[in-house]
Amino acid sequence: MAPSIIIADDHPLILKGLKEFLIEKGYAIEASAADGKTALKFIETLKPDIAILDIQMPHYTGVEIAEICKVKNYKTKIIIITFEKDENLFKQAKNLNIYGYVLKEFALNEIEQCIEAVLKNQSYFSPDLLRHLKSIPSLKSLEQLTKTERKVLSLIAKNKTGVEIGELFSISTRTVEKHKSNMIKKLGLNRKQNSLLIWAKEHEEFL
Repeated sequence: MAPSIIIADDHPLILKGLKEFLIEKGYAIEASAADGKTALKFIETLKPDIAILDIQMPHYTGVEIAEICKVKNYKTKIIIITFEKDENLFKQAKNLNIYGYVLKEFALNEIEQCIEAVLKNQSYFSPDLLRHLKSIPSLKSLEQLTKTERKVLSLIAKNKTGVEIGELFSISTRTVEKHKSNMIKKLGLNRKQNSLLIWAKEHEEFL
């Protein structure tokens, strides 16, 4: 038997697209809502197995609805869909026992997998979100670098050699190596070969 599901999102195109996609995949969509107040009413009256909720909605956010459901001990399992990769929101969601946290840009690719996990009482969080959150401590370390060091690091990410970087900055190769050594220390990396290159490539979008 297919699980009963309600969907709520204040973006009409996202709501329509997700609803049509899930119906096409054989899921039973009991109702859809464009605001948090209506979504909560549907949860209370229809008692669906799953509620897929946008975080930011009029009247009640998805997280506020999850909080109400937890206090009132509703059995509906909450899946949040959002564009936000906010660490505090993620922690809040976990504290409220929200089962799923799916990024909207990957929603159609991930929502089925998320629903299946939730039906097994397992949590599901978008892999891209988890990668982003994992990188946050590293990004805080990045703030310790000087402007010159960050420029050098961005060139390392582009596979520039020490000689090439030296020529671009009109500095000696020895000075480039000193910059590298300082960055390895500030970023808390070990001194094995290519550790700085690997770090630079993993965080290139932030440089």
